[in-house]
Amino acid sequence: QVRLVESGGGLVQAGGSLRLSCAASGRTISRYTMGWFRQTPGKEREFVAAINWSGDGSTDYADSVKGRFTISRDNAKNTVYLQMNSLKPEDTAVYYCASRFRGVGQYDDWGQGTQVTVSS
Repeated sequence: QVRLVESGGGLVQAGGSLRLSCAASGRTISRYTMGWFRQTPGKEREFVAAINWSGDGSTDYADSVKGRFTISRDNAKNTVYLQMNSLKPEDTAVYYCASRFRGVGQYDDWGQGTQVTVSS
């Protein structure tokens, strides 16, 4: 089991930037596909971005964040990041980090989430 702890959330004006971090412990994340998700009250959790576990480090993004958000990983620090630029009020949500062993099956381990609020 991988323990995940998100940080870096906060309040920012529209057009601003935030960088979220997801620190992992318990196991190395080098063999895990890592993802970011977000959820607002009354809505289902939605996919934001993912980065593959294999050497190519390929990434995937939701259409709503393409060109604005960048996911990256530092396996040496056992940490995943989400750089969020050009933030919009509709990006307001609780952001969660999750892991999926070798990119197979479902995301099994989740963090507790960090709140991001974008004011207009």
